[in-house]
Amino acid sequence: MFHLKTSFARRVALGALTALALAAAVPGGAATAAPEPVQWAALGDSYTAGVFVGSPSPELGSTERDGCDRTTGAYPNLVERRFTVEPPAGRPVKLTDFSCGAATIAEIATARQTPISPVQPPEGGWPSVDAQIERAGLSASTDVVTIGVGGNSLPFGKIVTSCLILGTGQEDDATPCRDAYERGDFILDPESIQDKFQRVFREYVEMLEAVHDKAPNAKVITVGYPTIVPADATTCDRQDTTELAADLKDAEARLSATHGDIAWLGQVNTELNSIIEDVTDLVDYGYTYVDVAASSVGHDACQPRATKWVEGVCGQAGPYWPTDITVGLVALKCSNGNRSTLVHPNAAGHANTAALVEAAVRKALT
Repeated sequence: MFHLKTSFARRVALGALTALALAAAVPGGAATAAPEPVQWAALGDSYTAGVFVGSPSPELGSTERDGCDRTTGAYPNLVERRFTVEPPAGRPVKLTDFSCGAATIAEIATARQTPISPVQPPEGGWPSVDAQIERAGLSASTDVVTIGVGGNSLPFGKIVTSCLILGTGQEDDATPCRDAYERGDFILDPESIQDKFQRVFREYVEMLEAVHDKAPNAKVITVGYPTIVPADATTCDRQDTTELAADLKDAEARLSATHGDIAWLGQVNTELNSIIEDVTDLVDYGYTYVDVAASSVGHDACQPRATKWVEGVCGQAGPYWPTDITVGLVALKCSNGNRSTLVHPNAAGHANTAALVEAAVRKALT
C-alpha cells in the first residue's frame, strides 16, 4: 500500500511539472510573464498641464497639490486613457506627469520653479519644486518622454499683455508692439524679439541634452504650440475680450491689440514652433516633433466659441478657475460668465493634441 501511494504521488507531481513546463513554453500560457509597462514621462508648461480644462489633478483639498495646475482634461491624461483601452505595442503604460503651468525651458531640466497657481494657494504662496526631469525620475529605464515647453521662456504671455497695452487706441494696422520688440527698446523688456529667439534656441538645445543624459534610451517627443490667431488678423474683433482684448480690473478701460500686432503674434508663434522643430532635428538623437499648429488652423482664439480650440484672454473654464488675474503688473478681469483663460487651449484643443501625441508615441514604440 505504501508503494502504491508513493507511485501515485510521483505521477501527480510529474504531471503538474509537465503542465507548468508546457504553460511556460506556449504563448499565452498561464505562466507567461506580463509585459513590462511603458514608462512615460510627460513634461511641459500650462499647454501640457491643462490649467482650466477638466478637474484639478491632484484634486482640490489634496495635500499633494503643488500649484502646477495639472488637470484631468489635459492631453497626457487623455492619451493615457486611450492607452488603457488599447495599449501601445501590447504593453501597459505608466504615466508620470509633472508638467507645470508657467514652466520655462530651464525649469524642465535644471532650474527649480516656484508655481503660481491662482487656485487656492497656501498662505505664503506655493513652495518651489525641483526641475521636472528630477521630479519625474528620468532614468535609463524611461521609455518615452513628451515635452511641451518654450512659450514662457520668451515669455509669450508678457508679450501678449504688452501688445494689449500698446495697441489700445491705435489704428488697426499699426504695429506698436512689434516695433518695440524688434527694436529692443521696450522699457519693460529691453531684449529684442530676435535675441529672445536666439536665447530660446540655445536653451532648448541644452534642455534636450539634459533629457538625453538622464534618459538615454527614451524616445523623446517634442510638442509644438497650436495656431492661436487667424491668418487674416482683421477677422479678430478688437473689442471682444473672448478674443484679443482685455478689461482692466481696477479701471473702466479696455485694452486691445491692433490687427497689425495680432498678425505679428501669429508670426512669433510660428517662429517658436520652428525653433522647437529645428532643435529636435538638430540634436540628432532620433527625436520626434509633433506639429500641433497645422491641424489647428481655423480653430484659433478669434473663432466662434463652438469652433475655437484656443480660448482668448477671457473664455470658458472650470468653475474653480478665477475671473480676475494679474499678469506682470497688469490686473485683468473677465465678466459675463467668462474666466481668465489667457490664450490657452480648451478641451477641444487638448483632444486634438492628444490624438497627435498618441499617434507619435505609438509610432515611436513600434
